[in-house]
Amino acid sequence: MYSGRKWALCALLGVGLGLTSCESLTEVSKIRNGAEGNGSLHTSNKGQSNQTVNSWIYDNMNVFYLWGDKMPAKANTNRSQDPDKYFESLLYQYGTVDRFSWIEEDAEALVASLQGVTKSAGASFSAFYAGQNTKEVVLAVRYSIKDSPAAKAGLTRGDIITKVNGVTIDTLNYRTIMSPDNLTLTLGERSGNTYVSNGKTISLTKTVIQNYPVHFTKIIEAGGKKIGYVVYNQFIDGITSNGVSNKQFNDELRAAFADFKSKGVTELVLDLRYNGGGYNTAAEVLSSLIVKNLKPGTLMYRQIWSVNAKKLIGASDDYYEHKWLKEDSNPGSLDRVFVLTSNGTASASELVINNLKPFMEVILVGDHTYGKDVGSITIDDSDNNYRWKWGLQPIVIRTVNALGEASYGTKNGFTPDYPVTDNSLPFKPFGDPSETLLKVALEKITGTSSVPAARTAATLTLPEVANSGGFDNPRNNIRDMYINRK
Repeated sequence: MYSGRKWALCALLGVGLGLTSCESLTEVSKIRNGAEGNGSLHTSNKGQSNQTVNSWIYDNMNVFYLWGDKMPAKANTNRSQDPDKYFESLLYQYGTVDRFSWIEEDAEALVASLQGVTKSAGASFSAFYAGQNTKEVVLAVRYSIKDSPAAKAGLTRGDIITKVNGVTIDTLNYRTIMSPDNLTLTLGERSGNTYVSNGKTISLTKTVIQNYPVHFTKIIEAGGKKIGYVVYNQFIDGITSNGVSNKQFNDELRAAFADFKSKGVTELVLDLRYNGGGYNTAAEVLSSLIVKNLKPGTLMYRQIWSVNAKKLIGASDDYYEHKWLKEDSNPGSLDRVFVLTSNGTASASELVINNLKPFMEVILVGDHTYGKDVGSITIDDSDNNYRWKWGLQPIVIRTVNALGEASYGTKNGFTPDYPVTDNSLPFKPFGDPSETLLKVALEKITGTSSVPAARTAATLTLPEVANSGGFDNPRNNIRDMYINRK
């Protein structure tokens, strides 16, 4: 549930309490602004004492952090540490209980990335070993974001990258090799049981781009059924300007489901394998577009906040209840939904799965999910014109569905009903009935083999490098960067 800055917190409270202004958030502003000293204005983190920044970090965490009651007393903390180390010292059993809180040196870049805005070429990929018994790695392109430099240059799902700027990819450099702003990518082709360079290159220059989460939709007719298929890659309401979203992406979701409804779709395949989460507001829209027997205004899920945050909010218990939305584009014909998953399917993606489980059959195809049943907010110093640029993304809520259940908050996440390893290269296009995960979902829907064997014979199965998914700009996965540098 990303919500950042004072305006977002105001909107969060306003929904539950019917507030029309932020007058009741005086104490929130005091806490957010820090309890010790004002300091002078700075455009970076330079020049501020660690004591001042760390006091601000502690005061915010003490109120909003889900495990704030588990933190050490402020007087017992070492506020002379670098802020990132100090933040880490406050986390409760980090890596086991709290696996997701993080801090970022540039709060504005943090907020932008959560809204799908980053400096990138727009290529998303997975890393695989180039063959058996080798340290060489290839990057398999999962997709290119619409209107991005990668898409405009023709880089597409299924392409294989063997070198970047003339350097062979291997297990030591695959995470960072795409970091430069200017990239020359050498493509690869199959040679026996490995992938080798074919000499073809694509040149890209990174720019600031917007992610478009509704990546692909299609109606597939198979086994006498009409099956809606949608690839949804990030939970974003819409393009945000001056703190206000235009809800464009929610409307694109509604349009896709309106088409499914008008065409008589009776089955749905929701592809969330590359969706690491986002805003719970978008998750509520998607859930309400899918659920069987939609009953707007009834309970969808509950949020559990820290004791101190609940005191500050001062709301009744029903404030923390999130209700089903009135979504006229809900087909009304779905008894079940097939969800394509990976171990990168996280957070808001898992929230949708959990929201739907009490109301309809939810069938998972792929790998186990990430296991994130908690949500965070963005806390920064924007109210003081950024005396420091640090941005906090602490876990502040846990969610449970209408039955009070959340059985996926471990590293194993949700277990797939039909485990499928997505390692057959090259990746087939989205919507192709022979595509690895979609093929299994279609077979289960129709009760028959949906793809002739000859169509899958050209693929090469390779081992994936652990935790390899990402974009061409490693900073796009800020949380993973923080966790991996520990």
